[in-house]
Amino acid sequence: MNSMTIYFVAGEVSADNHGAALMRSLRELDPGLTFTGRGGPQMQAVAGKQFKNWLGDAAVLGLWEVLRKYGYFREQFRETLKEVLESKPDAVVLIDYPGFNLRLARALRRRSPRQKIIYFISPQVWAWNRGRIKGMARSLDLVLCIFPFESDLYNESGLHAIFVGHPMIERLQAQKIDAERDPNLIGLFPGSRLREVRKIFPVMIETARLLLQDNPSLQFEVAAASEELAQEISELLAINPLTRAREEKATEQGFEVIQIAVGETAALMQRAFVGIVASGSATLEAAYYRMPFVLIYKVAWPTYLGARLVVNVEYLGMPNLLAGKEVVPEFIQHRADPAARAVIEEISDGA
Repeated sequence: MNSMTIYFVAGEVSADNHGAALMRSLRELDPGLTFTGRGGPQMQAVAGKQFKNWLGDAAVLGLWEVLRKYGYFREQFRETLKEVLESKPDAVVLIDYPGFNLRLARALRRRSPRQKIIYFISPQVWAWNRGRIKGMARSLDLVLCIFPFESDLYNESGLHAIFVGHPMIERLQAQKIDAERDPNLIGLFPGSRLREVRKIFPVMIETARLLLQDNPSLQFEVAAASEELAQEISELLAINPLTRAREEKATEQGFEVIQIAVGETAALMQRAFVGIVASGSATLEAAYYRMPFVLIYKVAWPTYLGARLVVNVEYLGMPNLLAGKEVVPEFIQHRADPAARAVIEEISDGA
């Protein structure tokens, strides 16, 4: 019996992590499975060298950033479609990344009507366009949902969906540590995309400066998702005049006010007294570890204004969306001042 082949497409760091976990689970059920497609280093490590790591170029944020790389994505789309049509895998698994993956699903359904297409981590159409569900039903065979209300929504619309639970829970459980929270430590979580970090981290630096004015004994630690992002964060710190003088003084005293740690997100969330977190999956991780935090987010203004036209939810952060109210303060496109005040309130409440 020939082994089955599954073609994966993932375009973001979190999707790469979830895809790798799914691959490992599938291999436990059938060690002979072959995985092809494109994603990140975690998926490539499981699948082998034939799997393409395109994450450095694919992980962009927002409409404006996508338009700037339109030519690249058009070429990648053509290559991906060609690879699937020529290789005829037993199934295609699309992980999140709806701008690319939903379009790919439609093209595959037109060109190869019998191709099995599965969507893992469904797009948040309940937040921005429920009308797309009918179109999704024509393209997809199955949706694997990570929130229970999603499967009900899809099934009611005629799209077969199953609630499978959130894939990060097992990973977060495995990364639990026995640690006490440091009352002087503030965790900074600027995101996992380069452009995202470039937009958000300067706001975090300014927030740190304002917090230090209120309490000079505070220290800050930044969770970098990769060595590349750690280098970018280091460069942003080096050129920022708001922190340079204070860092020089701190160095003379034998410590750094803002430290950078790679791959230590879970540990930092369990050690920090309060966090400042970019919107995204990290907000759910912070909630899981019960770290008090404020949410900040900043994108290019064309992206923000475009999103305002189509998004029909009151909150951006998933903890607030799930709770149906603001349990975490949100600061979107804001300067640092209100975020700093909110952090001070969180510190006071937890003291």
